[in-house]
Amino acid sequence: MKKICAFLALTLTLVFAGATLAQDKPAAAPDKPAAAAPDAKKDEAKPAPKPVPNKGDVTWMLVSTAFVLMMSVPALALFYGGMVRSKNMLSMLMQVFVVFSLVTVLWCIYGYSLAFTEGSGSLTQFFGGFDRVFLKGALDAFKGEYENAATFSKGVVIPEIVFVAFQATFAAITCCLILGAFAERAKFSAVLVFIVLWFTFSYTPIAHMVWFWAGPDAYTDPKVAETLGAKAGYLWDMGALDFAGGTVVHINAGIAGLVGAYLVGKRIGFGKEAMPAHNLPMTMIGASLLWMGWFGFNAGSALEAGNSAALAFLNTYLATSCAVLSWSLGEAVFKGKPTMLGAASGAVAGLVAITPAAGNVGIPGAFVIGLAAGLVCLWGVSGLKKLLGADDSLDVFGVHAVGGILGALLTGVFVSPALGGPGFVTDWVTVKQGFTSIGEQLWIQAKAVGITIIWSGVVAFVSYKLVDLTIGLRVAEEDEREGLDTASHGEAAYRM
Repeated sequence: MKKICAFLALTLTLVFAGATLAQDKPAAAPDKPAAAAPDAKKDEAKPAPKPVPNKGDVTWMLVSTAFVLMMSVPALALFYGGMVRSKNMLSMLMQVFVVFSLVTVLWCIYGYSLAFTEGSGSLTQFFGGFDRVFLKGALDAFKGEYENAATFSKGVVIPEIVFVAFQATFAAITCCLILGAFAERAKFSAVLVFIVLWFTFSYTPIAHMVWFWAGPDAYTDPKVAETLGAKAGYLWDMGALDFAGGTVVHINAGIAGLVGAYLVGKRIGFGKEAMPAHNLPMTMIGASLLWMGWFGFNAGSALEAGNSAALAFLNTYLATSCAVLSWSLGEAVFKGKPTMLGAASGAVAGLVAITPAAGNVGIPGAFVIGLAAGLVCLWGVSGLKKLLGADDSLDVFGVHAVGGILGALLTGVFVSPALGGPGFVTDWVTVKQGFTSIGEQLWIQAKAVGITIIWSGVVAFVSYKLVDLTIGLRVAEEDEREGLDTASHGEAAYRM
């Protein structure tokens, strides 16, 4: 633990150094009117007043944020915890609980700034800046002055600190998802150090590439739009569609999990002895809470309480139900019996696949994506898993990466108005809705998937190697056989 403390101290020192080199003054918010010139004529038109957040939108976003928090603690912790062996139940809960807290703190220190502020130089489309380190400039609590964050509608905003909190839950659960890939054998200290590295160099830049832009109010004329596009995230500017995190969250985490499964190595006895889930009722409870929380995850990503949120809500509900049925049917046909673990996994697969498409497709798309996700992810955790030969303990790659890739690609198909989709905004100056072609959008989606896979894979590999060379990734063999509950934490989940 001394090494991990030293590492965290070094990381924070580097962040502070970067903040010092950054400009002292944060970039002016696009919706903040410029001061009038001293010699301006009295009859000159006054600048438009600063938009005021709607209380309904703010309420919806606060509720959505709480829902997404629930997806990690306790939902994901219970879902994962029920699937490991009883001797590792507590360690799984502990890892999710602490990693969620760690990433939330890092997000408020520098993560939000790197993901959602404008960068500088040639890397501006890949990395944000340091204008919001420690959330500097987001509010003045004493004066009661709060900066606004843009939504996807002109003149509609939410308090920036609400957006900060909402996105913090996304960053935190993404890091927690990775934990299932190397469950039951990783050092607790190694997990924390890896998460710091991967969060900093994979999550924040990919979030910036996919989701950072100036907001609709900044697009006032075509010339300005061209300039703003060059400053937006690389994948956003490319036209990639990711409503709630197919690339940023699921593919990103799934690839990091697969790399971890390879580098940490297989569990002792893997393939030779049975390692069944020890508490399926706990897993079912976790999956159910994930399903409920996912409404905040997907519908909340509309950033306001309106039609887009309503569409994302219903698509999330429908696609997940379809995936439960198709996974269960697939198990019955190919394995002889449908299982509770399969139904729960099918639900998560449907939730993952509909995430990038939630507000980007119509009802027909939700049907197809959900049905396809159940069957494709069932193959991902069985046939594909055997081909890869990795001990991905809780099928992070097979469900999250495979489901995320499927959803991201099918978004490019079912966004088409001809297939019931809403199309997308082709001109943010006039907010004109349109569409190009399925082939063109599918190619853009494929490029976004490929970039995410490569970026996450490289960062994960380097991060795991650095941790392994310094403190080691894996617990001792005797600790693994004893169980991480007692070996790593001195406690037990159950006292019989």
